[in-house]
Amino acid sequence: MNKHYNCIIIDDEPKAIALLADSLHEFYPNLKVEDTYTSWLPALTALRDKHFDILFMDISMPGKNGIDILRLLPNIESEIIFVTAHSEFALDAIKFETSGYLLKPFEDPEFVSAVDRAIERCRIKKAAKQNSHTGHAINAKMGIPNNKGIDYVNINDILYFETINKYTDVVLKDQKILSSYNLGKFKDLVEGFSFYQVHRSYIINLNCVKRFETSGVITMADNKEIPISRSLKDEFLHLFATVTKTSGLKRDGI
Repeated sequence: MNKHYNCIIIDDEPKAIALLADSLHEFYPNLKVEDTYTSWLPALTALRDKHFDILFMDISMPGKNGIDILRLLPNIESEIIFVTAHSEFALDAIKFETSGYLLKPFEDPEFVSAVDRAIERCRIKKAAKQNSHTGHAINAKMGIPNNKGIDYVNINDILYFETINKYTDVVLKDQKILSSYNLGKFKDLVEGFSFYQVHRSYIINLNCVKRFETSGVITMADNKEIPISRSLKDEFLHLFATVTKTSGLKRDGI
């Protein structure tokens, strides 16, 4: 993880907060625990006054439970991870499009999976906001190394990146460039712009999407059909919906 994110922990058991904070410190040193609360009212006030990237929320608490608190925050932007000893609230939790529902005591792999998902969603939302409000990518250029040298291209002219063995095909509106950079390197280079990795072999320019079908296929501006990984579909739809508000993209079957 190369970006800093912050979080809040709400749980009526101080020991549970300490255990969760220790796990975060161990696995995510760049994820800062800004606030912790053991009662609902000061926690509600904090969530109304501050922005937190990730909210770790217990459900069964005195006064108002975690579900009650979230119902009082209909516009909350935090990614939500429930951490609870009760499985019976799972159906209610689904309504909040959570990044995770962890049952105490949770195992490290499921904890890491939930936090990774939340961080990726945070990254997507921040990229979408930058794309919507700044327009900073209009004249930005990228150097693409290849066997002849380095080609400098406008980032907005890139349709998508496609893995070709250990190399990457950079597909532009009028040409293709085979680069020695791998897909992971390009993912780092375009972070903050309107790109999203929809498959282990593809990163696409969201502004160059021509069509999305609920079957899991994206059609790009050059009519290339690109599959979207099933596990990424929900995150993609969230970002896609945000971008379409400003770009007028077409969605089929939604």
